[in-house]
Amino acid sequence: MGIIRLENVRLYGFHGCLKEEAKIGSDYRVDLEITADLDRASRSDQLEDTVDYVHLQRIIREEMARRTKLIETVAARILDRIMEELPTVQTSRVCVSKINPPIGGDVQQVTVELSKIRD
Repeated sequence: MGIIRLENVRLYGFHGCLKEEAKIGSDYRVDLEITADLDRASRSDQLEDTVDYVHLQRIIREEMARRTKLIETVAARILDRIMEELPTVQTSRVCVSKINPPIGGDVQQVTVELSKIRD
């Protein structure tokens, strides 16, 4: 079993419950970790034997582009797509962070972390 991580994926999105958030948007950070059997890939040196991190990044980018009120919803959609589209992934964990959230205080970021295990 092996781990692939995408760390500090920076995106701009329009998530949030406030009308202003839908109009002006804000900065987000996504961190993703998946586990899969990487033994074959480590020996074959072939892309088709591993989990393509370009595919993972595309899922993140596409789901972050779809507006939601809650970052929990975005995180769940990312995990669902990974499990649907990448059958070799056994577990996945995603952290979606809103940078400088509008919560009336000096807060660097708010992060939601969700994980999923293949049944």
